[in-house]
Amino acid sequence: MRDGPDISRIGALIGDPARANMLAALMDGRALTATELAEIACVTAQTASTHLAKLEAGGLIRPQKQGRHKYFSLAGPDAGRLIESLMDFAADRGHLRHRPGPKDEAMRKARICYDHLAGDLGVRMFDSLVSSGHLIFDDSRIALTHDGEHFLEDTGIDLAALRTSRRPLCRCCLDWSERRDHLAGSLGAALFDMIIDKGWARRDRASRAIAFTPPGETAFRKLFPHSAERPG
Repeated sequence: MRDGPDISRIGALIGDPARANMLAALMDGRALTATELAEIACVTAQTASTHLAKLEAGGLIRPQKQGRHKYFSLAGPDAGRLIESLMDFAADRGHLRHRPGPKDEAMRKARICYDHLAGDLGVRMFDSLVSSGHLIFDDSRIALTHDGEHFLEDTGIDLAALRTSRRPLCRCCLDWSERRDHLAGSLGAALFDMIIDKGWARRDRASRAIAFTPPGETAFRKLFPHSAERPG
C-alpha cells in the first residue's frame, strides 16, 4: 500500500500470539502489571517488556505509574472496539482457541467489553432500549430519545455529565458471541457502572465474565424487558 493508513503495522502488532493474549486480557478494562501480563502471555518478564513497548509505540496500550508499580491498559475505547471486532471476525470464521466450557457459557451470558456490558444480557439491554423507544437505531444512526432521557434520569444516570465528555454518548458495538449489537459509548459505560454499583452483578477476577446475583438479574430483566415481556 503506497498511501493511506498503514494497517500492516497494527496487524503485525496484534498478530503476535503473546501480544494478542495481552490485549485480550486488557479487554476487561482493568490495568495490569507487566508481571501479570507476562504470566498471561506465557513469556518471560524481559520478553513481556519488549512486547509492551511495541504495543505502546503502536498506540494500542498506555502505561500508568502508581507508586512503585507500572500498569498497562488499553489505549481507549477505540482500541477496545478494534479488539472486540477482531474477536467477532475470528469467532464468525471458527477460529476458536479452545472448546466451549462452563466459563464460555458465563462469558456468553454477560461479560465486560472494555467498559460496557456485552454478551446475551448486553444485547438484551440494547434491544430493550430500542424496542421501548428509548433509543433510535437504524442503518444510519443511533440516538437517545426524549423518553429515553427521562428513563435514564430516573435510573440515576447523569446525562448532563456524560454529554460533557468528548466520547460519543451512544455507540453500537458488535457482540462476538451474539453476533448482534450491544451498547457502547459513555452511556454504555455508565449503565455498566450502575449495574455494578447497585450490586446486581460482580466482576469475575479470573476472566471478563460478569456474574449477576439472582435478585440482580431479576431487577435487570425487569428494568430491561424484552418486547414480548412488556405488559399490554
